[in-house]
Amino acid sequence: MTRATTLGRLGAGVVAIAALACHAPGPRVVPGVAPATGSAPAQAAVTAPVAAPAPAAQNPSPMQEHTRRHERLAQRDDDGVRVDITGVLPKAVELFIPRRVLGAPTADLDIHFMGATWVPRRAVAAMDRPVIVAATYLGAGSGVYARPFAADTLLYATLLDSIRARVAAVSGAPRIGRVFLSGWSAGYGAIREILRRPADVARVDGVLLIDGIHTSYLPEGKPVADGGAIDSAGLAPFAAFARLAMQGKKRFVITHSEIFPGTFASTTECTDWLLGALGLRRVPVLEWGPMGMQQLSESKSGRFEVLGFAGNTAPDHVDQFHGIGAFLERLLAP
Repeated sequence: MTRATTLGRLGAGVVAIAALACHAPGPRVVPGVAPATGSAPAQAAVTAPVAAPAPAAQNPSPMQEHTRRHERLAQRDDDGVRVDITGVLPKAVELFIPRRVLGAPTADLDIHFMGATWVPRRAVAAMDRPVIVAATYLGAGSGVYARPFAADTLLYATLLDSIRARVAAVSGAPRIGRVFLSGWSAGYGAIREILRRPADVARVDGVLLIDGIHTSYLPEGKPVADGGAIDSAGLAPFAAFARLAMQGKKRFVITHSEIFPGTFASTTECTDWLLGALGLRRVPVLEWGPMGMQQLSESKSGRFEVLGFAGNTAPDHVDQFHGIGAFLERLLAP
């Protein structure tokens, strides 16, 4: 099987499992936060997948989790300028400039891949710092995110230039300063392809991977516990970027749950491999995270961080997406 075919399947199944989070019973409702159960915003957090390569078969845990709160952002129209950028990626990129950012001299830009675009929009709207977001949902599976950037070596430059031009056309809009990439779940596919090219890396100030970093087993489908191995080639671009972050030249934050797909490497296995390759170790912690998440571990060197959280169910996966605001704050902090 080719790398492109494999990438088309990795992550798609995890996204399918995540849809079950919309029906997880009993989350606590807190002010300004919508419950995960039976609510339209929660259901919209994972948009219905479009035609894509069949997701890899998985052997996920069948357990249900009723202890953590699984809070959800409340969907609403935030005050600001929204513009759809079309003709660059297979689907539209939604650009959002918060109203309070208009008039600022500069603003950070976050280009986000995967999930309902209102979630990162809500996150930046609530931030005190000036941040603009350009978000897109291309479908299920890392391949739908990887393929466009693998096929066109100039696509990232074209996308970034298009965003800059549309921002510049908005009256009172700030100049774009730092540029960050974020991806939830299968969205890592686009980011990995971008990080393969030094010219593109030079135009990326930082990366946030939210419960989304995967690679194949070797041989394919054979877990490490059964004698398989991690396909490190799929993680090499992330390792190279992490080294730059450790040197303070870039910023890189990875968050992950304990979900184990069974037929391709989990986020825990991939971050374990990454930390080992970089000579880093995890430190156990017991802390509350966003959306009622429970943090269990962390590792930090320079501007590179890995945050491990409890949970191997679909709601735990969606928790991470709705926690994007806190994770972006961590990435952007001085």
